[in-house]
Amino acid sequence: MAHRRPRVAMNRALIDIGPLRASPDFRRLWFGQLLSGLGGQMAVVAVLYQVWDSTRSTIWTGAAGLAQALPIIVFGLFAGALVDRVDRRRFYLVAKAGQAVCAVLLTVQAFAGGPPLLVLALVAIQSCFVAGGGPAARTFLSRLLPADRLAAGLALNRISFQGSMLLGPALGGLIIAEFGTGGGFLIHAVTFAVALWVAVRLPPMPASPQPGLRGVTAGLRFIKTNAPVRGALLTDLAATVLAMPISLFPLVNAERFGDDPRTLGLFLTAIAVGGVIASALSGTFTRLSPGPVMFAGSLTWGVSLALFGLTPNAWAALALLAVAGAADTVAVVSRSTVIQTHTPDSFLGRAAAAEQIVGQAGPDVGNMRGGLVAAGSSTTLALVSGGLLCVAAVAAIAARTPELRHRAAA
Repeated sequence: MAHRRPRVAMNRALIDIGPLRASPDFRRLWFGQLLSGLGGQMAVVAVLYQVWDSTRSTIWTGAAGLAQALPIIVFGLFAGALVDRVDRRRFYLVAKAGQAVCAVLLTVQAFAGGPPLLVLALVAIQSCFVAGGGPAARTFLSRLLPADRLAAGLALNRISFQGSMLLGPALGGLIIAEFGTGGGFLIHAVTFAVALWVAVRLPPMPASPQPGLRGVTAGLRFIKTNAPVRGALLTDLAATVLAMPISLFPLVNAERFGDDPRTLGLFLTAIAVGGVIASALSGTFTRLSPGPVMFAGSLTWGVSLALFGLTPNAWAALALLAVAGAADTVAVVSRSTVIQTHTPDSFLGRAAAAEQIVGQAGPDVGNMRGGLVAAGSSTTLALVSGGLLCVAAVAAIAARTPELRHRAAA
């Protein structure tokens, strides 16, 4: 019997694929998000490269992130309140259709040689639809999976996202080198056909009616008074706004990798490598109390990026980005588990919208911060200061949120 123990321990450490077996709807949703995520990551590289190639400015590459962030910040909670009032599947379908139209327009402008301002405008319009579709999609898991499968489902979603990050940027760099940014945007547009098909196949998901503006204020009040949810959102906000490095990647690529678009994709790919490894071994942390795990992942993220800013060797820098990617995955899965398990269904759309604002707009605001700091000082100072500020902020949040430091299951 002793020889079985290592095998059992390994099985418990590996990602739990039970949700994919148990729920055909979740399986289709997961596959659709994998493909659309792959196209989306190729589009991220295309936007960065087109804007950088036109302007050679980290302020402009940071502004590209801000164009994506502002609609989510402005409309996110209103969209979340709407998600809690209507059929969530139908709302998601409309949002995905809008994103698909914007993806087609991005493709057209790229082949036509559009100016960077047009790129930012289309990214901002597409982000308006993301502000609604994102919260709707985040509410699906609690309808498609039982409570005891929720953490495993979130880990599977994370490995889907990280798999897209692993392959998308590298493929995007290769396609951009061969066919220009239009090729990357074209694949991005095609993958939305799969996402739309998946949305059509999902079952109806009616929500409890909530009054419009009063629903928004009630959602804000819920987040303010629910200590675990508030602490989880603040932790991710600290990590993303203070330490996000992506707007600096084109400059680091120019300094260390000869400004080749093929290697620009390696930075995002390195983060994804660590994320995929952490997701594949997510059984090691999805069975633990999510609060302490979230804090540990966020602290490791900040330390890794501070060291990345100090490392002169390019390959060591890529290794540190892989560590940061693993830490990010641990933190994100744990944060989502905290929010999902501490939020009643009637508030789930608004809590999901707040999570999206922090999880997606936070990095974009952080990218703008990094670009501005680098433009006024240096890449090294922008990275190191961001990582250290992240560590300090997360430690302060952990000290002030005892509900998330308990090791008992949440």
